[in-house]
Amino acid sequence: MSWFLNLIYLVVLFGLSPWLIWRMLRKGRYRRGRRAKLFGLSESLPAGAVWFHGVSVGEIHLLRQVVAAFRKRYPDLPCVISTTTDTGFDEAHKCFPGLFVFPFPLDFSWAVRRTLRRLCPRLIVLAEAELWPNFLMAAQRQGVPIAVINGRMSPRSLRRYQRLGPLPRWLFGKLDLLLMQTEHYARGVRILGAHPERVHVTGTVKFDGVRLDRRNPDTHFLREMLEVKDGERIWIAGSTQAPEEEIVLGIWQRLRIYHPTLRLFLVPRQKDRFEEVAQLLERSGVAYARRSSCADLGTPVVLVDTIGELGALWGLAEVAFIGGSLDGRRGGQNMIDAAAFGAAVVFGPHVWNFAETAARLIEAKGACQIADAGQLETVLRLLLEDAAERQRLGTAARDFVLSQQGATEQTVALLGELLEARRLLAA
Repeated sequence: MSWFLNLIYLVVLFGLSPWLIWRMLRKGRYRRGRRAKLFGLSESLPAGAVWFHGVSVGEIHLLRQVVAAFRKRYPDLPCVISTTTDTGFDEAHKCFPGLFVFPFPLDFSWAVRRTLRRLCPRLIVLAEAELWPNFLMAAQRQGVPIAVINGRMSPRSLRRYQRLGPLPRWLFGKLDLLLMQTEHYARGVRILGAHPERVHVTGTVKFDGVRLDRRNPDTHFLREMLEVKDGERIWIAGSTQAPEEEIVLGIWQRLRIYHPTLRLFLVPRQKDRFEEVAQLLERSGVAYARRSSCADLGTPVVLVDTIGELGALWGLAEVAFIGGSLDGRRGGQNMIDAAAFGAAVVFGPHVWNFAETAARLIEAKGACQIADAGQLETVLRLLLEDAAERQRLGTAARDFVLSQQGATEQTVALLGELLEARRLLAA
């Protein structure tokens, strides 16, 4: 089976090569760790590490508290971190100083086998799941258990997997432990073929890693850097996708007439779109600055063109719009960080990536869900004019986040049980 998969991957890689080369030359993407991705890890490390993998920045962030809790409970077990994207690689180095960080290999049989031989891990932990057939087969042959933590299975993902025939049953059947965020997600992976006794519902790890205090050092630093003054109203639109920036900017321009101290911080989801959004702001004629400039940041509009700061930035928001929820393609982004800071959270109708969190937040009266751009403007206008309602929404959101904490402790305990079971089997 491996040779057939390798052939498919090579054909796809060859077909995509003009696009990949263009992205590499134009945007500087896919340059880091190419050899390790294509041919596997070259470094030899002491055997027996626990290998944690997060695809990109979001998964790396949720791994912070899991790895910290795991190392506290098992201080003698070394940990290593892998990631797929360039931005994830940079963020992993920031989040895990002192730990070995490396690129996750492409799913060629030679690359995954070499990486596994170099590491000889005793456990592989995948954040929210990234399942590749050659990787799973190689790990199984080497006798390395694989766990998925903070797992989710959106309706869209479930439908896509079901179109693949028997492959999902084979994939999910090879996983030794699946720690899912909700019972709904757990039911999805059972449908796809995961062994029921290996599936557990632990809640969402992201609730444990959030900051609740707006006076934390990172948020304070951003307050000073962005020259936020007492009495200014801050609206943050975070993790936005096209055309949300244009929609938000138009609403801000109209609301600013009635609320002259209203400032807008725009945070596009993808680094690749920073220039595109900067050009939009340039055409609009508004006074704006780019966060990366580190100067003259007291402008009415700031384009936050940096990676990894949004989590702390939410601590400045009176009103928070969660991006990727209006376009109908992305399925929404994480609203937990903004809710934890007690911001008045607003998101659009398309939040299937966080469907249960969004539904429960609304049920707790801690967020507003709007149907379209017109309703977004109406709700923003009401929230800016009603301080009591903003406060009520923010307090309810923060209380909801506090009520959901505890997933990290349960996750680490179950990972420990898996390690112990494997140790007893090997004894």
